[in-house]
Amino acid sequence: MRWWGWGDPAHPPGLPAHALEFLRETVGLAERPHPPVALEHVRLPTPATSAEQLAALRAIVGAEHVRDGHAERVLHAAGKGYPDLLRLRTGEPEGAPDAVVYPDGHEQLRALLELCARSSLAVVPFGGGTSVVGGVAPLRGEHSGVLALDLSRMSEVIELDERSATVKVKAGIRAPALERHLAARGLTLGHFPQSFEYVSLGGCAATRSAGQASSGYGAIEKMVLGLRLAAPAAEIHLPAIPASAAGPSLRQLLVGSEGTLGVISELALRVRPAPRERIYEGFFFEDFAAGEETLRTLAREHALPEVARLSDEQETRMSLALAGSGGIKGRVGRAYLQLRGYSGGCIAILGFEGDGEELAGRRRRALALVREHGGLAVGRAPGEAWSKGRFAAPYLRDELLTHGVMVETLETAAQWSDLPALHRTVGAAIAAALEASGTPGLVMCHLSHVYETGASLYFTLIARQREGDELEQWRAVKQAAGEAIMAGGGTITHHHAVGRDHARWMEREIGSGGLAALRALKAELDPAGIMNPGKLLELSAG
Repeated sequence: MRWWGWGDPAHPPGLPAHALEFLRETVGLAERPHPPVALEHVRLPTPATSAEQLAALRAIVGAEHVRDGHAERVLHAAGKGYPDLLRLRTGEPEGAPDAVVYPDGHEQLRALLELCARSSLAVVPFGGGTSVVGGVAPLRGEHSGVLALDLSRMSEVIELDERSATVKVKAGIRAPALERHLAARGLTLGHFPQSFEYVSLGGCAATRSAGQASSGYGAIEKMVLGLRLAAPAAEIHLPAIPASAAGPSLRQLLVGSEGTLGVISELALRVRPAPRERIYEGFFFEDFAAGEETLRTLAREHALPEVARLSDEQETRMSLALAGSGGIKGRVGRAYLQLRGYSGGCIAILGFEGDGEELAGRRRRALALVREHGGLAVGRAPGEAWSKGRFAAPYLRDELLTHGVMVETLETAAQWSDLPALHRTVGAAIAAALEASGTPGLVMCHLSHVYETGASLYFTLIARQREGDELEQWRAVKQAAGEAIMAGGGTITHHHAVGRDHARWMEREIGSGGLAALRALKAELDPAGIMNPGKLLELSAG
């Protein structure tokens, strides 16, 4: 992973010349590129851990698994959110862990957490490092130091129970490694978030990740059947039982706990047969409202495909512009011309996965409903292109940052009755905040993660950076969007998690009583308050 951005350092630049020209005309580019500084020029605070603390850590995991070198600390200094990358690229991260520790299993985790509680060392669990909401920021709060607890050594498949369709894994395993293991046996987890290439399964569970195919496979909380948690003052082991009425679900309390209660060390996950066929295709709708009503009907009639995404007019326009003059744009353009009298238009991607007649039957039923609602099929080219590039957006963000362009995403979910107004008001709030900053831009949205009662809205904004004041520009947009989401009946986050960026809205989301209950659970499991300070339950810690 690049220390200053996303993914493989060998990955080629992702923006062709025509795309840069479109962005120059619509939002504006910097006069000259702004590449990241060299790694050796990144400034970090002096490590605060004592020789005695380091020796105690090494006694638990081995000397080679406690590292405090410059590069190691930079790699664990932040996640991949917009403010994280702004700071890293200029060589001024907000902070860094004093050391990075690599345990190999649950027992070492327990020993480390007990030691850190005694030594007043804050602990930040670190899976793939892909958080976009400040979830892995190395905040120490009131503690003497802060450690990054990297789980990459905890990456084994413990057991695959094919009869029960359950796999047990250590929580540090990366999603691609698990999929390869399952694919060799004709199985899949079916969890493909945009961060799929790097994310750990423990991180997915800790943040209630959704995955792009959630309409078919369900989000991660539907897949977690059991887990094991190491906390500073206790441990919790929940076996993989298909259902239980034994009190409130502790599993659901721990899924989404974001490392604030302890560290998920093991997971038991539901798996399914891998599909033999995947059909991803595009459809055009007259407007966003028509497409939204179609997806609502598919959900109500239990006819949803595995992937269901609807872009609004602005996102559709942007997608076609960046696609260039041929390929997808040509195919969609020819079909769109058939929509006589339409002044706008929105593209949807529907992805069907399965086998033989079962897949064909589901697809026929869904497509009949799409046609009844005015959807125009534009072939498989758009769907196949989306599937091929489904993990590419973070690379594009890196390129845009180099050219002085602000790129941010945020998401919410609400009931169908609230979605149309929420789409309008959140988009308007973002646009107004950008106008007020003197940098008007593009505000786009797509609808995905579809349920019988509602769906998720995923916003993307692109604007010229306000040079020298980039963080304040971002804060203004984030505040405006968050307030509009709360006022409009949405959740502050559907799948990005709370982290640091959304913590200020938690009380409004779950109420003071709910927040007090979660804090009471934290006090029981983490009485010294060392677990991931400043996230989820706390407004700030520095």
